[in-house]
Amino acid sequence: MSPLHYLNAPLWLMGIAGAEKSMRKNPILGSETLNRWGLHRARVTIAARLAEMRRKRLASHLSEEDRTFFDENGYFVTRNFLEPEHFEALKREVFNKPYEAREMRQGQAVTRMTPVPPEVLGRNPAIAAALRDKRALAQIRYAASQGGQPMGFIQSVIVNPDGRKDPQSNVHADTFHATSKAWLFLQDVGEEDGPFCFVPGSHKLTAERLEWQHQCSLSASRDSDSHHASGSFRIRSEDLKTLGLPQPVRMAVPENTLIVADTFAFHGRTPSDKATVRCELHWHMRRNPFLPWTGLDPKSLPGIKERELQLFMPIADLMEKHLKVGNVWRPVGEVAVDSQPHI
Repeated sequence: MSPLHYLNAPLWLMGIAGAEKSMRKNPILGSETLNRWGLHRARVTIAARLAEMRRKRLASHLSEEDRTFFDENGYFVTRNFLEPEHFEALKREVFNKPYEAREMRQGQAVTRMTPVPPEVLGRNPAIAAALRDKRALAQIRYAASQGGQPMGFIQSVIVNPDGRKDPQSNVHADTFHATSKAWLFLQDVGEEDGPFCFVPGSHKLTAERLEWQHQCSLSASRDSDSHHASGSFRIRSEDLKTLGLPQPVRMAVPENTLIVADTFAFHGRTPSDKATVRCELHWHMRRNPFLPWTGLDPKSLPGIKERELQLFMPIADLMEKHLKVGNVWRPVGEVAVDSQPHI
């Protein structure tokens, strides 16, 4: 590490009190000594306690039945989420025209992200109504244990089996604290279509899970798996048993099913042995886990709300061009959401 690299030390220190998770990029978070003394254990514990406190404030927006199911399992699942007329209108808007999109390749899988800023939502009322649905937002916020504005867009996952490993098929936790992802599936997702998989109950911070997090933190910065080193810890099947957890459940579901999950829990994308294209509305929500409040979200401000991708992606392109900071999302122009990859 060059001496100039240490000029980043103030940023590394600030990362301790935020959502930063990479053990490799932040040598303070990845320090074996500090983690042996309890740094990572403390961050996980404090984040979990604050998440529990925030969820109590958000609970009134859910039915008791939904809340009880989530608290036990770590996810929501709602079939026939939209009324049939709305769902058919949604599919017509999504599938019958091209949209500006970006793509990212991970092994044999390409993920296509189609941003839908306010001007696009204004021309597509069914997409707008679905992304702004109060029931979906209540579940997303509860799963993330945060108030505010989730990031929503159209997502397509295109798999053409070619022998390359899809890193998302390794069961993992996204980060060290409660976050949420949600999918409103626009097509049936069968057992062989590479469905989402989830380990029920693995969102709970048990003593066993905390110890596992601690042990991972001692060596993650040196791990050969870059995702694990970045703080998205991978877990083996035998380790699930050690933690007293079941094996992942495949979420094969019919179209018009909404799944919302806390992705501190263990989850992944089931490997597919056939070519598949899966399209969905997708939400993602992650905020600083050490905030005691649920409001005061900058992403909810006028001019920023529903424009996060529209604002961030050009900045990421400039950082790649001038600062050599990699951006995995490549622009592909206007394409149909269910077309074959363009990268």
